[in-house]
Amino acid sequence: MRIEQAVPIDYDHLIQADRVHSALYTDPVIFDEEMEKIFHHGWVFVGHDSEIPSAGDYVTRQIGYQPVIMTRGKDGAVHVVRNRCAHRGNKVCARDKGNEKVFACPYHGWVFDLDGRLLDTPQADGYGPGFDKSTLGMAPAAQVEVYRGFVFASLNHSGMTLAEHLGRATELLDRCADLSPEGELKLTAGWLKHKFKANWKMLPENDCDGYHVEFTHSSFMVATDSQAIDLIQGGGEPVVRDWGNGHIEIDFGVAYRKRGTPFEWFGRVPASKLPNYVKAMVDRYGEDKANALFCGGPPHAIIFPNLFLGELNVVFYYPVSASECVQLYTPMLLKGAPEVNKRAIHQTEGAVGPGSFLIPEDVIIAERNQAGLAAQQPEWLDLSRGAHREYQQDGLTVSHMSDETVNRAFYRRYKQAMQRDLRGAA
Repeated sequence: MRIEQAVPIDYDHLIQADRVHSALYTDPVIFDEEMEKIFHHGWVFVGHDSEIPSAGDYVTRQIGYQPVIMTRGKDGAVHVVRNRCAHRGNKVCARDKGNEKVFACPYHGWVFDLDGRLLDTPQADGYGPGFDKSTLGMAPAAQVEVYRGFVFASLNHSGMTLAEHLGRATELLDRCADLSPEGELKLTAGWLKHKFKANWKMLPENDCDGYHVEFTHSSFMVATDSQAIDLIQGGGEPVVRDWGNGHIEIDFGVAYRKRGTPFEWFGRVPASKLPNYVKAMVDRYGEDKANALFCGGPPHAIIFPNLFLGELNVVFYYPVSASECVQLYTPMLLKGAPEVNKRAIHQTEGAVGPGSFLIPEDVIIAERNQAGLAAQQPEWLDLSRGAHREYQQDGLTVSHMSDETVNRAFYRRYKQAMQRDLRGAA
């Protein structure tokens, strides 16, 4: 339940064109509003339909403060319901995943269908004639939609369709799924969890930050022969791109496509090492489109507010408090491409595993960011880099990969969400 603020927060003051106030990362009142306005009344990524392939399959997730269950119904539909018994509020399902014919509350044994409807109450004669089971189910999300296997939900009405929320960013999801010769992804390798003692917004900001790489990840750049190093040190061919609605990208693909070398994004593996994959892709798409996919690779992008398409990783975050969040990673496996998937798993281990090159450094930097904000001066964080050299390309704002175009885009959408008037909203 949301309690109205006595004095509305002035987000026009806190979020300006080229800077944001540090209170956005530290104030628990602002955090509460984020949970209500962005996570409880907006579209968020919940999971992938490949995680629940069969009727009765489920995974448990968190949306804002609220525990939810994503299930596959008997009719094959994907459902997202709040993980709470309508009787006395007990959390119904405690496991991370599984398969059930029904959900049974461990407290008093109320039984719910996979879509959340109340089916049975033990010792039902204890309830009078006015007892209406149809009003006492596990409350469903107001909106649930699936795009290319990615499941999005809005617990309460978001005020827009998923298509309106995603806008042109569907192209980013298409670029992922189209890398499969069957046009589908599998997120079935399990999720690796990292806890950050940092505000959740630092994660999407960092994931599309091209400025920090050669400093924060200098050990990676010294120790490995990565194609990313050539791109960063070779004149900044990649760009950052604002896709609208807070969806943002570092587009390495523009540099890969310019070079025209297949699989440069995949550790420069020669096509001869992936003969079955190459044949399957050409059979599906034709030689020209398949070669474009081989050269361009997957996106490096944020789908606002909590999904990161990290090339061959899929990542999402959930906030815990103003100073803590959890990030979950899994390899992006391509249906019908075992040659690619084996390498993708090893690539994920090297990038984001406990002993990897990248994620330990990102965790440390995020937590040092949060610690530094305890020093209350200066109050503002500067986001002005590159504002003078942005340009329009195909209707989108684009700039040098080290520019903060993406930060400014993220906060424009953030401010819009935080200024939404929820009075009268479901």
